[in-house]
Amino acid sequence: MGDMATVAQWVEGARPRTLPNAVAPVVAGVGATIQLGAFSWWQSLLALLVALSLIIGVNFANDYSDGIRGTDENRVGPLRLVGSGVAAPRLVLGAALGCLGLAGVLGLVLVVFSGHWWLLILGAACILGAWFYTGGKKPYGYAGLGEIAVFVFFGLAAVLGTVYVQAGRVSWAALGAAVAVGCFSMAVLTANNLRDIPTDREVGKNTLAVRLGDGGTRRLYLALVTVPYVVTVLLGVWHPLVLIGLVTAVLLWGPVKAIVTGGTGRGLIPVLRDTGLVMLGWSVLSGVALGLS
Repeated sequence: MGDMATVAQWVEGARPRTLPNAVAPVVAGVGATIQLGAFSWWQSLLALLVALSLIIGVNFANDYSDGIRGTDENRVGPLRLVGSGVAAPRLVLGAALGCLGLAGVLGLVLVVFSGHWWLLILGAACILGAWFYTGGKKPYGYAGLGEIAVFVFFGLAAVLGTVYVQAGRVSWAALGAAVAVGCFSMAVLTANNLRDIPTDREVGKNTLAVRLGDGGTRRLYLALVTVPYVVTVLLGVWHPLVLIGLVTAVLLWGPVKAIVTGGTGRGLIPVLRDTGLVMLGWSVLSGVALGLS
């Protein structure tokens, strides 16, 4: 077991492809905040840093927990630091706790300046949610609840938290954006878990994908990437500029084709990346449109 993972391996272990899941909700939330006339650049920046710290923390925690369980030994996809033996479990655990701790400190600063103390409960839930996804005796990610958690934490909590901490209230537009981003985030995880069905089934990791089976998981993915465009059309009734978000649907051609034509294993890796980029693109366009309206 090596202690000498390279910087490049640590960066890969942080799973940079998942970062759109943290950036997108804050960007969408900032747009909704501007629309409410309550934008603060430093609070928005802090919200972004909280989201990034949380997602990198959950990725390292995931790497550590799956690695010591042996879940990651035969997986397809990005490097796993513990599973591949390039980094000692204690170092990966330290990185996870460090990132989650940073998220907690930055979140506390936001709460103190906003005066909305009940948000501490939300922050604590996010950090506990990050750890117990694959950590602890009964991780909920192994029980098929990962997608729900992603929807709640990287959809509802991240978008609405960004808005509420600045505006002291939320809007219907913010809620719509939260649902859309949450569904995109769920779609990214669904594609990831679809790829891992064979290896997860072997080690008893009963993700939603394992429970639904291959066909059901593919149908779920298609449903999830449809929801944001339904939301876009509904929001467009009140905020016509938001309809610009519809143009991102063309970028889903590749991922949808891979899902529909039965892509597996390495063939699904671009689906994760592209779905994340579509989510980011949708959030930027929709956020700008909301800000301008």
